[in-house]
Amino acid sequence: MGDRDLRVSDIEREHVGRLLQRAVGLGMLSLGEFTERMDTALAAKTRGELNSVLVDLPGIRLAGQPASAPPRFVQPPRMPGPAVPGHVIRARLSSVDRKGGWQVPPVLVVDNFLSSVTLDFTQAVMSTQVVEIRTSGFCSSLDLIVPPEATVDMNSISLVGSSINTKVRTGPGYGPLHLVVHGTLRFSSVSAKHPFGTQWKRFLNGA
Repeated sequence: MGDRDLRVSDIEREHVGRLLQRAVGLGMLSLGEFTERMDTALAAKTRGELNSVLVDLPGIRLAGQPASAPPRFVQPPRMPGPAVPGHVIRARLSSVDRKGGWQVPPVLVVDNFLSSVTLDFTQAVMSTQVVEIRTSGFCSSLDLIVPPEATVDMNSISLVGSSINTKVRTGPGYGPLHLVVHGTLRFSSVSAKHPFGTQWKRFLNGA
């Protein structure tokens, strides 16, 4: 049996999904291509099938390994260009509020310790439609405020004595903004919601 015929796990499929999200952020894939390849990755049963969604992406590929070794992934190379301010938010015993026309990078890291972080995307300047948020929180809170048509995926967050509260659509389709949140929260909370009054506006407009 060759490497391409080896079975893959859910962890490998999820990892490939994150690589595809990164490819969208780097401009390698359109949103339609991302959705199509994600469907293929989620249905993949062998390494060959899973690798097929990455094979034409430079620097992003599932590397073949002997059956005795765990599968290894090659991370995409760093792309040259100016750094986007605010790509790492590190809060310690603090309160952080991002709102207005702040610039949002494809990948946002939130490292939160005994603090509260609020990220308001309603007027933010986006560099990509899919934004990956890597969060790590201890005794903290993370609040995400998104535009009415945005979607948020928080299915990959590991919780330890923590909670998730979302009033935002997860999918299946993606709007002008799709947030993918993952990481580990310990005795913390994360929430996703629309701006205050959004539901009333929809009701008054007959939506």
